[in-house]
Amino acid sequence: MNGPSTVQEAALEPPIRVWRPLARGSDDAALVRHARRGSPDAVEALVRRHWDGAHRAAYLIVHDAAAAEDIAQEAMLAAVGALDAFDRRRPFRPWLHRIVVNRSLDWLRARARRPEVSTDGVAPPEQVPPSDEGLSDDLMAALAGLDPVDRALVVLRHLLGYRASELARIFDMPAASVRTRLARALARLRARLEAEEEQR
Repeated sequence: MNGPSTVQEAALEPPIRVWRPLARGSDDAALVRHARRGSPDAVEALVRRHWDGAHRAAYLIVHDAAAAEDIAQEAMLAAVGALDAFDRRRPFRPWLHRIVVNRSLDWLRARARRPEVSTDGVAPPEQVPPSDEGLSDDLMAALAGLDPVDRALVVLRHLLGYRASELARIFDMPAASVRTRLARALARLRARLEAEEEQR
């Protein structure tokens, strides 16, 4: 970003008016409303509420812990900086995850343009990412073998619980295309897992 946004400036400076403490059960819409008015407490509450989900989504897409940390942080900063343009009629979480997905895919494309090589000039073997909590090594390896967009679709649909209609908005594609790509990605995922099982 070229410079701090209005929301970020407000979050770093004393608010112009005194804000009442946010209720413990404040929903995202209320937090966004307060954050847009300059409440640092609301910004902090949004970040705390959505950090784990943003970080997990990034990690499951890029399969790199350090990159996922950076991507989640950058996505949070971008979201906070763009709250003035956020359509408050829509839920905050899918909007944030769209930023996470776009930055994750950008990171994967950048990495593909500069493949890593070992010191002796031989490309290192494919890395199998460590398992996410609750996911097997085989599933993580199978996910790593999918096309990045297909991997992101599978992650958001089956690991983060988004509906096809929500994914259509996040990925800016028709819902029918989302369902078709998901079906093909799941078929490839299943085939990889079955092949791995047969090799044992």
